[in-house]
Amino acid sequence: MASLRAYLGTWMVRNKVRGPLAKARDAAAFRRIFEAPAFLDPKGVTYEPGTVGGIRGEWVRPKSGAGQQRMLYIHGGGFIACSPKTHRPVTGALALRGFSLFVPDYRLAPENPFPAAVEDAVAVWQAFSAEGAACVAGESAGANLALVLIGEARARGLPMPWAAALFSPATDFVSEDGSRRSNAWRDAMFDPGALAVIRTMYLGKANPADPRISPINADPTGYPPLLFHVGEREVLRDDSIRMAERARAAGVVTELKVFPVVSHAWQFAAHVLPEARTSLDEAAAFLKAHAPQGAAASGSLSR
Repeated sequence: MASLRAYLGTWMVRNKVRGPLAKARDAAAFRRIFEAPAFLDPKGVTYEPGTVGGIRGEWVRPKSGAGQQRMLYIHGGGFIACSPKTHRPVTGALALRGFSLFVPDYRLAPENPFPAAVEDAVAVWQAFSAEGAACVAGESAGANLALVLIGEARARGLPMPWAAALFSPATDFVSEDGSRRSNAWRDAMFDPGALAVIRTMYLGKANPADPRISPINADPTGYPPLLFHVGEREVLRDDSIRMAERARAAGVVTELKVFPVVSHAWQFAAHVLPEARTSLDEAAAFLKAHAPQGAAASGSLSR
């Protein structure tokens, strides 16, 4: 059963975000909406600028310094907005759950359309993974990039993440059926027209069926354990369900949880929303359960 706060939060998102997003038609408008401050940075966490693999970003660590495990977190924002700073409510919450994170400030579309973000994610992972075992996580566009990164790591012979936590990933840029239709008016955040505009800005002239864009088209054989969390009312709901089904069919350890009522990226509200705390708690537990022995923060990049 959903909490009363989930209903209230969804109502607020629908009234304050969905309408402006539906009217946005350029990157500047989307950025004003996506990057508007709404939640405080978690306390008990340090945020420090850094560079990994030639890509600037931010280190996010608990001040306690105890029991940290290494995570690459890839932020969302529709591939066209946001930064490590805008995502501190999520990355700080994960740091408090025992992780040392690097959050890359990857290039954004439309100034840098596909494959710029993928190239940046791979460059970071190549350097980050060389320093020791690590997991990956992300939400929305960031979760898409996390899945693509896993495929690229396999193709390039790079170390694989030990597991991945994926919050409402966009996995299919081709299909327009399923929840894309049934939740078109139930989704508290995304109007279908807004997604179409974002899609065009990110893709440029690229083929949307490319597995580096639509990871649903990749062969997930050999992927590490995957956790999917998505909202039942999201237009992206079936992106998670179908990707989880495809991963399971390939023998990948997969967990899928569909949360009622919550809006897209509800993990941002961990300080007030029970469902957000539950999602982050379960994601942290999943990642730690699959961590290799001795997978604590280490190496020159982590200092």
